[in-house]
Amino acid sequence: MGLFVCEHPLARHLLTQLRDVNTSPERFRNSARLLSDLLLLEATTDLRIRDIEVQTPLETVRDAALDQGLAVVPVLRAGLSMLESALQLFPDVAVGYIGLERNENTAIAHSYYCKLPKLPGRLTLCLDPMLATGGSAAQAIHVLKANGADQIKMVSVIAAPEGVARLQEAHPEVPIFTAALDRELNDKKYIMPGLGDFGDRLYGTL
Repeated sequence: MGLFVCEHPLARHLLTQLRDVNTSPERFRNSARLLSDLLLLEATTDLRIRDIEVQTPLETVRDAALDQGLAVVPVLRAGLSMLESALQLFPDVAVGYIGLERNENTAIAHSYYCKLPKLPGRLTLCLDPMLATGGSAAQAIHVLKANGADQIKMVSVIAAPEGVARLQEAHPEVPIFTAALDRELNDKKYIMPGLGDFGDRLYGTL
């Protein structure tokens, strides 16, 4: 379906702050939230709307209202950093959670938690800030499909070419929205140049 890299100048500015090793956890969290705002807006430009009639202080006018259910499913734990943005931006959003933990030696993720709302008919956004090997994202989207999701988008802060290729091979119809396509994975499966471990920097567990 495609890869969409956000080119907004503010997105690039915020990403630079996330990359900077000297950025404090507090500033990191704030920059991550603002960048998530931009990415979620990019990923939802085609949300279905309907015409409604409203009364302004001066007259009646026909305008638009959202007319499509939305679900957001962060991949725990780092995906939680993007959840607040979704809750603030969209008034009627359903939230699910998928817990995947990557083995540091094998880079293979195993599931330890899954709680999902009803997904059929909703646009479902899978949130995971780091699309590295693509294994966790592919596994999460498989779970979403198994639970009835029929319109899925992947939203990540940064992505590696290896992760994009793997996700597109496993789920070619799922578009990917990100702020940067980085160079490569290193031998420990970290994105290069990347920004380190997103969850550790977010929660100050370095």
